Amino acid sequence: MKATEIREMSAAELTQKLTDLKAELFNLRFQHAINQLDNPMRISAVKKDIARIKTVMHALELKNVQ
Repeated sequence: MKATEIREMSAAELTQKLTDLKAELFNLRFQHAINQLDNPMRISAVKKDIARIKTVMHALELKNVQ
């Protein structure tokens, strides 16, 4: 997911996407623990997407405060 796509989302969509990505990360970690993970690089991609979403959400919070 690209940062431009994330910036276009509303706050509710960002929250929902963050929840989905956290659930996906949990499932990926579980698959990794039992050696059933097909693509280990997906874990780092999901982590980066979570970080991007949190960054945009924080920027929106700061923008609303000012």
